[in-house]
Amino acid sequence: MEVIKTEISAIRDKFADPRRTELTTIDGEIDVEDLTKHRMDSEQMEVTPELSQKVNAKRDGGHKICAVGTSVLRAMETCVCMGGHIKAYDGWTNKFIFPPYDFTTCDALISNFHMPFSVMLMITCAFGGYEHVMNAYKVAIEEKYQFGAYGDAMLIVD
Repeated sequence: MEVIKTEISAIRDKFADPRRTELTTIDGEIDVEDLTKHRMDSEQMEVTPELSQKVNAKRDGGHKICAVGTSVLRAMETCVCMGGHIKAYDGWTNKFIFPPYDFTTCDALISNFHMPFSVMLMITCAFGGYEHVMNAYKVAIEEKYQFGAYGDAMLIVD
């Protein structure tokens, strides 16, 4: 985790406008060195039978599946079963996804540029590859993209 903090801070120091860029503590921040020790907050989710049938039919038909947001990706990976299919589920998940992780449900992800040290950034890095996502963050800082829930987004394609 310290490597990520150091790299994000170095990118910010080199490329960011100090009047607009500040690293702050946020809810959901990861503060452990060993990611397997992080205690994930639970999130409520629902995957309806109709949705699971549609997604599974598209996958079986050779179509690509794109998750729109890390919460959707997390929900799909929570209710995955054989062959990348998903099953209906209504409940809570505390699944913590971080690199390396073998995704089986989605081929693409649309995700915001999340704040440093966040669970959402870990999921994005797990899906897109740490180096690729950090390079995207470097460009985002250079180009003054907006970060956070109402900021710019990226499309990651497998």
